[in-house]
Amino acid sequence: MRPDPDVLGIYLNDHLAGATTGKVLSQHLAEEMRSTPHGSDLRRVADEIAEDRQHLLEVMSLLGVPARRHKFYAGWLAEKLRLLKLNGRIVRRSHLSTLIELETLRLGIEGKSLLWQTLLGLTPTRGLDETRLKDLVRRAVDQAETVETTRRGTVGAVFH
Repeated sequence: MRPDPDVLGIYLNDHLAGATTGKVLSQHLAEEMRSTPHGSDLRRVADEIAEDRQHLLEVMSLLGVPARRHKFYAGWLAEKLRLLKLNGRIVRRSHLSTLIELETLRLGIEGKSLLWQTLLGLTPTRGLDETRLKDLVRRAVDQAETVETTRRGTVGAVFH
């Protein structure tokens, strides 16, 4: 059985949608938490997530996989729909919103790490830069740790 040649394109475009969501969400969190002790760390993570999305687009180009605009817009729309979730408050933002957003971002970073690991497995046959992908995996681990530290600090504000 021959693999469907478009499977890689679907996979990468699905991750592009996630990367778009992560970019917008991380920028929102960095802005929302800018005056907290974690503000500068979240700004760094948001900047790196934007760079990681660009790296994904470069890999897609190298592999001849076109970016599907509907996936891009789906990711953007998914992030905007999170604003409709009420967390016990109508007018002001709830600390619970921040906690949920941090958890969502952490999950997205874990997924991105898995993407880079999957692409590492393709380096022998697809001509991808192994060193760069390993660096991206390490960076995702660091980003996840940073977001987790912020998440743990937020738990107290939500539940105590």
